[in-house]
Amino acid sequence: MGADADLKRLHPLEVKVLRSYGAEDRLTVARMQEELGFNEGQCNQALSWLSAKEYVQEEERRSRVYYELTDLGRDFARNGIPERRILHHVSEHGPTPMAELGAAVGLEKKDVGSAFGAMSKAGAVRMDDQKRVEVQEPDQADWVETVEALIARAAQNGSISHGELSEADARLIGGMSKKRGAQGVPFKVVEREDVTYRLTDAGLTAARSAAEAGLTGEEVGALTPAMLRDGSWRRVSFREYNIDTPPARVSIGRRNPYAEYVDWVKDKLVGLGFEEFDGPLVETEFWNSDALFMPQFHAARDIHDVYKVKEPTHAGEMAQPYLDQVAATHEDGWKTGSRGWRYGFDRDFTRRLILRSQGTVLSAKTLPEAKIPGKYFGIVRCFRPDDVDATHLSDFYQTEGIVLGEEVNLRTLLGFLRIFAEEVAGADEVKYVPGYFPFTEPSVEVHIKHPVLGWFELGGSGIFRPEVTEPLGVSVPVLAWGLGIDRMALMQLGLGDLRELFSNDLEKVRLRRRS
Repeated sequence: MGADADLKRLHPLEVKVLRSYGAEDRLTVARMQEELGFNEGQCNQALSWLSAKEYVQEEERRSRVYYELTDLGRDFARNGIPERRILHHVSEHGPTPMAELGAAVGLEKKDVGSAFGAMSKAGAVRMDDQKRVEVQEPDQADWVETVEALIARAAQNGSISHGELSEADARLIGGMSKKRGAQGVPFKVVEREDVTYRLTDAGLTAARSAAEAGLTGEEVGALTPAMLRDGSWRRVSFREYNIDTPPARVSIGRRNPYAEYVDWVKDKLVGLGFEEFDGPLVETEFWNSDALFMPQFHAARDIHDVYKVKEPTHAGEMAQPYLDQVAATHEDGWKTGSRGWRYGFDRDFTRRLILRSQGTVLSAKTLPEAKIPGKYFGIVRCFRPDDVDATHLSDFYQTEGIVLGEEVNLRTLLGFLRIFAEEVAGADEVKYVPGYFPFTEPSVEVHIKHPVLGWFELGGSGIFRPEVTEPLGVSVPVLAWGLGIDRMALMQLGLGDLRELFSNDLEKVRLRRRS
């Protein structure tokens, strides 16, 4: 490609940079903003383009730390910092009870407490014998003016460079700033890289050629209706266009294939007469396992099989009479005809908060309010610390459902499972395998054959035991299943790995459609 063609490819921003600087100049974003009137985005774009053409090259790169105002800092800039508000109010209105001070100065109690504590320690304010805040020695809070000056400086300039601060100011602002999660502090720490560029020999040659060709950087790239109306098009210079340049690709927006598939499954189940249920991601051990007649010493209750919530660790009051009835069922069978698990039910453990590990938790919570006969389903996000591979994820979805009625039986359940395997998952080969779950009897696993992965379990199912249904107020048979909708999607979308459902490869996502 010749020099003329290279010139035609130059954007006006690039031309302006090339025409404005010489071999001895050092280019920075700050300098270009000041001298060329570019905004930061235009500076970075022009330097990026010129670097790609090897017209400029990086000479120096420095990491710098800046402090910018957070939302709280901007509030302080407008309304004053808490210490100043408190000093002003108490000076104007006299001693004020701590409980009234927050409302009077527009601060939360914790902010009033923090500001009072700092000023009290310095001797600027104190608590009188009536538990009111009063001014003691306001000059002792000398840091207040420094903080106000720093906030005003950041508000005016947009940020403060760490290198511009004195050692004392750096310590002060460091105690009021955070790098991440900067809630509750007036400053956030921002790290930036200041890069210096210089023109290369090729860039200097291109600058001379641009000058000889009469390019100024003021060339106009588009003819607008306004230019046609006022005639200004006659007085401007237009950029040349290369009609051989391929047009930019237009990507038509469309829904994520997996999300589309999930909605299709929902529509299909609603069409079969099911009602949808849903619930929170955080559940108690009670609903996740205890209500399902899983003994509290069962292997599935081990710490490695659920994610526990760190704070708060336990829920408050549990639903009655279900807590008492479930506890009695575990201990001696209650009125179900069972012997129970024969252990002392731990009512503190049952309140422990966890991320739900199975969708059956929502089936249990639905039973006390379910209609008889009735059909219910949910597409439920679950969490287990599994090793991630082609058929296992630690964060996955199940389609969960129950059918209640006097006449339902195992044959009814197998019929539903075949519908799910063939019509929802799209499998050609299906088989049933006896299974074990503490909450169903009999229990059945449904397996399907994937063209690449071979046979794998789609999910578990069965008929709820009386120890599950009767403590929750249901006395008719209840069919239940929990199937991996992620695994169903593998079949329908023609995938061979669950991780592809959540791929960040947009090309694969665009091409993938449900058959």
